[in-house]
Amino acid sequence: MKVCFFTREYPPNVYGGAGVHIKNLSRQLAALIDVEVRCFGEQKLDEPQLKVRGHGAWSRMSEGGEPRFNSALGTFSTGLSMVRDHIDADLVHSHTWYASLPGFFAKNLYRIPLVCSVHSLEPLRPWKEEQLGNSYHLTTWIEKTALENADRIVAVSSNSRAEILEHFKIDPERVKVIYNGIDLDVWNFSRETKTRREWGIEGDYILFVGRVSRQKGMEHLIDAMSHVDPGVTCVCCTAAPDTKELELEYQARVEAQPRVKWINKQLKEENYVELYSNSRLFVCPSIYEPFGIINLEAMACERAVVASAVGGIREVVVDGVTGYQVPPADPRALADAINKVLRDRKLAEAMGQAGRKRVEEHFSWKSIAAKTRDMYGELLEEWKSTHAGK
Repeated sequence: MKVCFFTREYPPNVYGGAGVHIKNLSRQLAALIDVEVRCFGEQKLDEPQLKVRGHGAWSRMSEGGEPRFNSALGTFSTGLSMVRDHIDADLVHSHTWYASLPGFFAKNLYRIPLVCSVHSLEPLRPWKEEQLGNSYHLTTWIEKTALENADRIVAVSSNSRAEILEHFKIDPERVKVIYNGIDLDVWNFSRETKTRREWGIEGDYILFVGRVSRQKGMEHLIDAMSHVDPGVTCVCCTAAPDTKELELEYQARVEAQPRVKWINKQLKEENYVELYSNSRLFVCPSIYEPFGIINLEAMACERAVVASAVGGIREVVVDGVTGYQVPPADPRALADAINKVLRDRKLAEAMGQAGRKRVEEHFSWKSIAAKTRDMYGELLEEWKSTHAGK
């Protein structure tokens, strides 16, 4: 069996949870089947069962024209480049709307089944119009076209599955839930302090990790710091701003709140492991989150988690056991939950240990790769029986 992945993100170009997902899933699957990855960039990798090739946008996309539309049109041109080369896989698997176009084309050109993984849904991210302008209407169109024509859709949580069925005309039998996972060898508690020394992080701190995006709710955490117990700093690690304007807006918010330290730079995994491990707790104030791999990272590093009760977070963070769930976009409720953990170190330690146990039992990439391989096998058998002789 061979699968061809279409994806925007692949190492070293990883910006968010989808990139983390694809990096780990492709490697674990390659121990079971042949995997080819076609991605955005200049990547090139040749291993016995894992091949990776990067692709770029048509050069004309950056030569004048209407700059407002270059981002979306450039994405589509990269997708055309991906599907231009011969495909010898048994099925194709697209991740996010960025790679939906080549998946849809490959299904029809090669008459092979299409799997789409949903890491977020465009209809539930209206703030993307702030980032993309009218191009947002193209992204929603291609996502709808791909999902409604896919032979299998992977939802990363039961909540995400319900949202997919609510917003698209899809047979429920075609939508399967396979959770995201975590590399338990990488994400472990660490006593290292090099990163915090390099960034001048002193004393007790709580941690936020995420993109500079309305989706991630960083502004609500900054506002909550006015109600968090004194003597604690909030360290915000961010990257990949949706827009320069939003980045400047957040900068002004940070400057107005002296207890927030902002690391606006993509760090290495070992840096994040250390920052998680040294924090008093991790905070995920997202207003929309189909899953939230960052919460698994924190739990694997034995940290209690305070997170918004939205999307897949409700299936990852066990309220009162591995942390607390709070209403989204509610700074006071967020602060109250943070203070609860800060004021009880034994509780925080117990929650951290429970979190580590939970990720070990339910979210290993090895088991997720096996479930994905089995889903491929079932789909191919179904495809053969329904397309015999066509």
